Amino acid sequence: MTEVARPFYRGCLLVAFAAAALTAGCSKKPVISGTPPPPEAPAARPTVTLQANPTSINKGDTVTLNWSSTNASQVTIAPEVGAVAPEGSTKVTPADSTTYTVTASGPGGTADATARVTVGAPPAEPAAAPSSIDDMFLKEVQDAYFDLDKADIRSDARAALAKSADFLRNYPQVKVIVEGHCDERGSTEYNLALGDRRAAAVKQYLVSLGIGADRVSTVSYGKEKPFCSESNEDCWQRNRRGHFVLAK
Repeated sequence: MTEVARPFYRGCLLVAFAAAALTAGCSKKPVISGTPPPPEAPAARPTVTLQANPTSINKGDTVTLNWSSTNASQVTIAPEVGAVAPEGSTKVTPADSTTYTVTASGPGGTADATARVTVGAPPAEPAAAPSSIDDMFLKEVQDAYFDLDKADIRSDARAALAKSADFLRNYPQVKVIVEGHCDERGSTEYNLALGDRRAAAVKQYLVSLGIGADRVSTVSYGKEKPFCSESNEDCWQRNRRGHFVLAK
């Protein structure tokens, strides 16, 4: 190549490079339109509370459980209660001391809370006061009843006097008075005598059952101290008796 052609050749190359650069600079870059969506926020974590009222009971008593939760799709209480509403209350009767646990679950996870209920023994029954001799006497000693104008010991009277004799054997320190009573019919003198025979018959029967004669005394009131004041057979029968009282 001649020396004249070389400069011409170099000039053509420079023009070509400049044209290529200009073409590249004038080309448009693609433009991205719109704003990309923000990332989703994580789901809120559930919260839950549980209270027991009262927290200490006697066996057989009832407790109220109260709970409240947020951000939960499922709430359960154990033991025994099971699935419940997100907020509420229920009554339980634990047989023993128990820790109740409420669990709240949701898209954001789980949370739980507990409440302790202490169960004590039921209050002891107050010890029965020992019965006095007077109380036991009234309960166990039975009177003997008689037929009209009779002082014979009937079969029902024998059964009653057998129980009275048992009491006297169990409490040898006790002494009794047998009162002879009659219904309102007949004279005062006649009924005093009849009452005396009735009281004596009761004493004699007790002696035959092994009760010491010195522990039984007698008195007759005839018709002067009736137990019933109506004038009919039922009332008269109640008045015809050998009646026991404690000797003081």
